[in-house]
Amino acid sequence: MTTISWDDFAKVELRVGRIIKAEPFPEARKPAYKLLVDFGPEIGQRKSSAQVTGLYALDELLGKQVVAIINFPPKQIGPLMSECLVTGFPDEQGHVALCVPDRPVPLGAKLF
Repeated sequence: MTTISWDDFAKVELRVGRIIKAEPFPEARKPAYKLLVDFGPEIGQRKSSAQVTGLYALDELLGKQVVAIINFPPKQIGPLMSECLVTGFPDEQGHVALCVPDRPVPLGAKLF
């Protein structure tokens, strides 16, 4: 494991957003969904691809708050330009469980 400084960590913009749209993403190489995440009025809405099909149905993602990195450069994923990285942890089978706050928090709130 590499040790980083507090300044390194402070550069990563981990913010809370709410999934406002979730769609199938059949063009993805690995099973994934297209997500539209609202980070509030200061940051706005961002698109992302998330490989969470193993644990989540599309309808249960709508309205869910998630933690995402919003200051990576955009990344082309098939026909989608991903604008943020929604975070999660793999379970024992490798399915991704989303990283979520355990209580509602304001959209755009920064993890610290």
